[in-house]
Amino acid sequence: MIDLGRALDRWRQLDVTVRDLPLALLPAVASFVPAFHGMGTEVGALPTRPFDALAVVAIVLQCFSLAVRRRWPAACLVLVFLGFALDQLRGYHTLAGAGLVIALLSAGAYLERRRRTVAILLSGAYVVLALALDLAGGTERADGYLTFYLALVLVSAVGSWLRSTRAAETERRLRVAEETRTAERTRIARELHDVVTHHVTAMVVQTEAARYLTGAPDRLDETLNAVTDTGRRAIGDLRNLLDLLDPGHDGAARAPSLRDLHTLVEQTRQAGQPVELTEEGTPSESAGSAELVAHRVVQEALTNALKHAHGRPTAVGVRYDEREITVEISTAGTGSGQALVGARPRSPGGNGRGLVGLRERVDALGGEFAADRGADGGFVVLARIPTGSRS
Repeated sequence: MIDLGRALDRWRQLDVTVRDLPLALLPAVASFVPAFHGMGTEVGALPTRPFDALAVVAIVLQCFSLAVRRRWPAACLVLVFLGFALDQLRGYHTLAGAGLVIALLSAGAYLERRRRTVAILLSGAYVVLALALDLAGGTERADGYLTFYLALVLVSAVGSWLRSTRAAETERRLRVAEETRTAERTRIARELHDVVTHHVTAMVVQTEAARYLTGAPDRLDETLNAVTDTGRRAIGDLRNLLDLLDPGHDGAARAPSLRDLHTLVEQTRQAGQPVELTEEGTPSESAGSAELVAHRVVQEALTNALKHAHGRPTAVGVRYDEREITVEISTAGTGSGQALVGARPRSPGGNGRGLVGLRERVDALGGEFAADRGADGGFVVLARIPTGSRS
């Protein structure tokens, strides 16, 4: 049994000249059918005459030139017009005359350069043909020649419209492809930022604290072990992220969710940040990407707490319901009124990408995100993230 889909794919892989051959053969074969003699296009009103050797030349020029209508549209149009002129001057009036319409349509659709020059030359050639037909005894009136010319102009305009439509579609596809690549690069950058920044910040803070523990070997050893554990978690999370970003992964990699909050909070505590976690309600089974976004909000807020407010009490509150997940993270300030959100970090450096990325993540799910200064100079991050569930 023939696989139609595979046959079509093979047909599309052929050269355009080969694919256009059937279009050239069809009017050529029809022109030689006796019943169709004299039933083709007629300009000039010359009497129809029987076929001879020149009729074959006219048919070949008008039909087989169409095989190159997409590869060389200008050459195709010239050859077809020469065959059409011979057809009309000799009075064959074959069905091959339809080739002029196809050639004009193809020139309008595929001709890239010197379009105006070709149009002017063809118009001049048509005037010469009209005069030659009149001198040969044609009885066509001037308005008949004009009507036929306007019909040819209309066909050419349709071809130009097809060309502009195809160009617009190509541009749209390129734009969509570029937007898709940009969105994918942005997504990868966000994931890398969320994973790397949190772990590296914790390691830097822990390492800085270790400098002051040289006189307390037990605490120094505990801090260095915490640094090692954080580094191992960073490697594991990076591997997990690379699996998620790999289109060919087998689905075994698991994206972080709110079920990993306790691990995240404990890691932050080991870095020297006092964190209190409060949860209300039960996570929805259909929360989907909302859980990942909520986890990233908490992760980024704790990372900022380590950077900008190391050692100050931080409260993490998560409330679940059927429609949304509400996350609120607040870090105590010094009472000086100095904002910590977006402030210049003391360790390690940042560029504000984290909060911007969080806002975009939450907005993409139709939620609300805010990061504001607290009354005591600390900061508060609040996010409401729809789960997509309906009560």
